[in-house]
Amino acid sequence: MAEQEPQPRRIEIPQEVAAAADMPDDLQSLVLEPYAVPNTNRRRGAGNVYVVAALVTAVGIALGLPVGMWLLVGLFIAIAAYHWLGGWDLKVMDGEALEIANREAEFPAGHASAALNFEGWRARPVWNVLMFSADDPPTERGLVRVDGLTGDVVGSYVEDVPEA
Repeated sequence: MAEQEPQPRRIEIPQEVAAAADMPDDLQSLVLEPYAVPNTNRRRGAGNVYVVAALVTAVGIALGLPVGMWLLVGLFIAIAAYHWLGGWDLKVMDGEALEIANREAEFPAGHASAALNFEGWRARPVWNVLMFSADDPPTERGLVRVDGLTGDVVGSYVEDVPEA
C-alpha cells in the first residue's frame, strides 16, 4: 500500500466555533475570496477611543477622583497622539506593490509575494516583495521594498539562487 504524503499542519477553526465567536470573515479560513490588507488608517479609531477615555477620566476628576489622575489623562492623550501619527493612509496595496516590484526587477518575474512591514516609530508602511525569476527552476531571486504611501522603490536586492 502506498504511503500518503504528510499534509502540512494548519490552524483550523471549526465552522461552529467561528460562528459562535462571531469571527469576522477576514479571519475565517473557510472563506474563499480574495484577501484585502486592512488600511493602516484604522489606527486612528483606536486613538479616538483613548481621547474618549481621557475625557471620561477628566469628568471623573471633576466629580471627585484624585487630582493625580491627571497623569492618566496625559497618558491617554499621548497614546492617542501616537495612534493618530501612526495611522497612515495606505495608498499602495499589495497588487500595485507587486506591479512596481516587477518593473524594478532585473529579471522576468515568476513567483512573487508581498508582505507589509512597518518602519520607524511612526510605523510607516513599506511593502517587502520577494520575487523569483520565471525560469524553472528559478535562477534569480530578489527583494524589492516599496513605500506604501508613495509607491516609490525604497530599495532592491537581486542575487542568483545558489545551487542546491
